[in-house]
Amino acid sequence: MITFINAGLVLGATLALSSAALAQQNGATARASFADVSGKAMGTAQLTQTDKGVLIALDLKDVPPGPHGFHIHQTGTCDGAAKFTSAGGHFAVAGQEHGFHSGKGPHAGDMPNLIVPESGVLKQQIFTPGVTLGAGENSLFDADGSAFVIHAKGDDYRSQPAGDSGDRIACAVITK
Repeated sequence: MITFINAGLVLGATLALSSAALAQQNGATARASFADVSGKAMGTAQLTQTDKGVLIALDLKDVPPGPHGFHIHQTGTCDGAAKFTSAGGHFAVAGQEHGFHSGKGPHAGDMPNLIVPESGVLKQQIFTPGVTLGAGENSLFDADGSAFVIHAKGDDYRSQPAGDSGDRIACAVITK
């Protein structure tokens, strides 16, 4: 299954990269390994830069069934003892609010909910136009990095600052 974030929902200015810079970044890759708060491995994500954004391929296991908020967070630290608050808030460019239903949203790191089947196994691809693996203000590789966070509940795409998506149940630092 491939989930697309409607590029029309994300301000075109969030990808203010020149064509030449984008061409150089196209094909760049990154990865992330998910763990729960106890440190138990829960799967991986493979990221690939395209000329329109980043494609994320998830391969997860042991995730509780049902909907889960899924976001890119602003800091590349996943401390389970701190319940992943070390990952900071959602990855956002100045002035953005959370949610696809917000007039000032979404954050660059906002993504559609993950819908996990009863098996707890999820293999899914998600495309996000709001971030890059290259340079610039939308780069996931700024000075303090970035992380994925999976939340306990589904994101309502509206509530501030995180969509009322509950506790952080899994985290993965994004690395080159």
